[in-house]
Amino acid sequence: MRMTLPMYTIKKVLNNSVVICQHDTDPEVILLGKGIGFGKKPGDLVDPASVPEKVYQLTDKEEQSQYQELVKHVDEDFIAFMQEIVCFIETSTGKKVDEHIHIGLTDHLFFTMKRIEQGMEVTNPFLLETESLYPNEFALAERIVDMFHERLNVLLPDAETGFIALHIHSATTFKNVLEVNRHNQIIGQIVQTIESHLNVKMDRTSLDYKRLLRHLRYAVERVATGETVEAPQKIEKVLRDEYPLCYSTAWELMGIMERELKRPVPRGEATYLTMHLQRLTSR
Repeated sequence: MRMTLPMYTIKKVLNNSVVICQHDTDPEVILLGKGIGFGKKPGDLVDPASVPEKVYQLTDKEEQSQYQELVKHVDEDFIAFMQEIVCFIETSTGKKVDEHIHIGLTDHLFFTMKRIEQGMEVTNPFLLETESLYPNEFALAERIVDMFHERLNVLLPDAETGFIALHIHSATTFKNVLEVNRHNQIIGQIVQTIESHLNVKMDRTSLDYKRLLRHLRYAVERVATGETVEAPQKIEKVLRDEYPLCYSTAWELMGIMERELKRPVPRGEATYLTMHLQRLTSR
């Protein structure tokens, strides 16, 4: 992540934008910055203030190892471009990012480009849901797709917008991208169950559907973190009596969350899920 850095001594130059350095007796770090390694050699000093772009620092040893391996296989210009992308994400969101994004997003997009070159199709069955769940990240991802077209003359498929949005959300919330993707898969499974149990086909562009997705996102996150939610028992009884199919379906959905997340689901979730389901079936 971006930091105010002291003078560092270069131990190894990986390329013009990536150097391995050390400050006094501190552990080695990897510094990332456009042109930071240009004309440098081991023993030279690096003053981050002299680098025109932002400088990022990888301190985690496992992240360092993964990044060094990645640099061996990825074009140097692409490495520098991805550092600009990370800077763009930080500037646009006003948030620091998890340093893993330098590895995760770079690796993902580099091999996506390889698949495109080989004529392989890139699909994302959860694209509309991702846009509804993470609208700000999705809009930012669309701008990044445009940057790829403008700078690299690479036209990323629509599916990639959703994947990039997940990486942005993961990095700015410091959540593992695999966990974020897993939660989305659970939500997708829940949506399929709703359509099957209630015999409905939901309009993916409707406001009610987007409200349902947002509720499911926060419900899954609450269960994953052990947060409880309460609901008045009188309201639960009314909903159970008036909308038995929606109520029983809500409990089925809670069962999915409990099985997939391996955590108990508070009873209060049934009330709020039933209300969303009833709204969907009444339209």
